[in-house]
Amino acid sequence: MNVLEIKGLSVSFLDYGRGSGQQAANAIKQLDLSVGRGEIVAIVGASGSGKSLLAHAVMGILPRNAASAGTIRLNGKTLDGKELLRTRGKTLTLLPQSVGYLNPLLTVGRQLRGPSDDPAALDARRGLLERLGLGLGVERLFPFQLSGGMARKVLLAMSTRKEANLIIADEPTPGMGSDDVAQTIRYFRELSSAGSAVLIITHDLEAAASIASRVVVMKEGEVLEIAPASSFRGDGALLRHPYSRSLWQALPRNGFRRPIMEGNEADGIG
Repeated sequence: MNVLEIKGLSVSFLDYGRGSGQQAANAIKQLDLSVGRGEIVAIVGASGSGKSLLAHAVMGILPRNAASAGTIRLNGKTLDGKELLRTRGKTLTLLPQSVGYLNPLLTVGRQLRGPSDDPAALDARRGLLERLGLGLGVERLFPFQLSGGMARKVLLAMSTRKEANLIIADEPTPGMGSDDVAQTIRYFRELSSAGSAVLIITHDLEAAASIASRVVVMKEGEVLEIAPASSFRGDGALLRHPYSRSLWQALPRNGFRRPIMEGNEADGIG
């Protein structure tokens, strides 16, 4: 069963052209995507390809000047305003990309506690922080006292919900050391093994291929390819789209081969 089902999603923004005229700038174009129960799906692509915008569309937190079309369903129910209020932060959770989501006026300990948490939920978050190398002392700190990697771990712990059906993780590992990245990957695998659907948005194509069952390659708001993670190996010959092969071949392990050219620009992950 699909936990998340997206059909024909388009997101556009009003853009001013010459004079006072307005025109719609398409940021996501007719996107279809599904994530099944117990499945991890990764979304990769260059900066500005629409990856984070997709996460915000699912969560219902698009900017006011954005217009969207298409359908988004969670567990078979359309994610309209009423359903979002019921599920967001409960069965639908977001691990945001920006550490600016942390409240600068509250300690880590205060932010770990949800408004309706039971002691077991708080213990689970504390346990995850400990696994990631942060002891109870971090709860006395304010966000400005945290390094980037520490703040990322706190956000990860805050997103922990035992009742979550879908977890969206937007760039979950920047600033983390290799051991912490491995621990975070193990944590997402545990979530999927417990039945949660996990959607990971990342620039780290190698990490995506190591954890996901499928990898979605986006470019300029469009899905170019949805490939089995096993296709990202060797010289990328199993990948259908040239852009997907280009991203794979440009990685250090594959010799930094020059990405495909379009006009006078070279595209890559950045």
